[in-house]
Amino acid sequence: MEERLLALLRLALKYNATDIHFMMRYQDVQIEMRIDGLCHKVKGKFEDYKLIRYLQYLANLDVGNIMTPQTGQFEIEVDGQLLSLRFAVINKVNYTNGVLRILNSKLKITPDSLSSLKAQNSYFKSLLNRSCGLVLFSGPTGSGKTTTLYALLNSVRNKKIYSIEDPIEVYHDNLIQLAVNEARGFDYAEGIKQILRHDPDIIMIGEIRDEKAAKMAVVAANTGHLVFSSIHTSRASSCISRMSELGVNEDHLYENLICVSNQRMLMRNNSHEKIVLYEIMDRQEIEYFREHKRNSDSFLDIDTQVKKGIENGIFAKDLY
Repeated sequence: MEERLLALLRLALKYNATDIHFMMRYQDVQIEMRIDGLCHKVKGKFEDYKLIRYLQYLANLDVGNIMTPQTGQFEIEVDGQLLSLRFAVINKVNYTNGVLRILNSKLKITPDSLSSLKAQNSYFKSLLNRSCGLVLFSGPTGSGKTTTLYALLNSVRNKKIYSIEDPIEVYHDNLIQLAVNEARGFDYAEGIKQILRHDPDIIMIGEIRDEKAAKMAVVAANTGHLVFSSIHTSRASSCISRMSELGVNEDHLYENLICVSNQRMLMRNNSHEKIVLYEIMDRQEIEYFREHKRNSDSFLDIDTQVKKGIENGIFAKDLY
């Protein structure tokens, strides 16, 4: 099983796959790899049904617990490269579904390569010089929000950066990283409380998913810290309404929010080159939205930009 896993990981690295999916019904296993957002089938072998149990063992999961979804992490060396992997598994009566995520432990993206527009890259870098405020990155799963966050934080020098994540997706020496462990009462809210006691310059919250994380992000920014985080929304302006839905006081939110970004990862037409498209609301646009939010349809949202890019032949429609 070790050799079979290594072979799959070599194939994943060759094609820059982000995930390997396993769907098992009885002893019949279907394996797929997500490459550039699309799933591609991999030729299977007879004993592939043993892979899921082997991955559960490596991820230190309870193989006897077939009722509860489980997630674990482990590292493995592939041809001299140490990979950080996360394995999630769901067991049902007649099938088992597992996803092996290849975490980005070797980040090569820099702030200057985030966007093809130099002005956007310069703006992102300028955010790192702020002493306080809240910066939110949004977009769908797989759009590169975490990559954007780490590309920026990786470039910071001579500052104390703390993160609270669930789970830790990228291990980096430049950050002091804490992992959420709700079973032990260590959630986002408790993690941020502990971080604030350590005099941080920058705080990174992996993802805002609940009311506690949303409120603590604003609290941290309001106490004079620079806070970066991600949130799932379909457009930049939706981040504001989403934070309000999570119970954040709108006045406090507007006082601390300095940037909202929404991004999509696309493919250039007739090419395998990836393009990240950003929709950015800076402080001035956030204030404008606050005053004219009833007319938010006037904003050129990211879906409109994507549609125009496809119509003009910039982006590949079948790969979006």
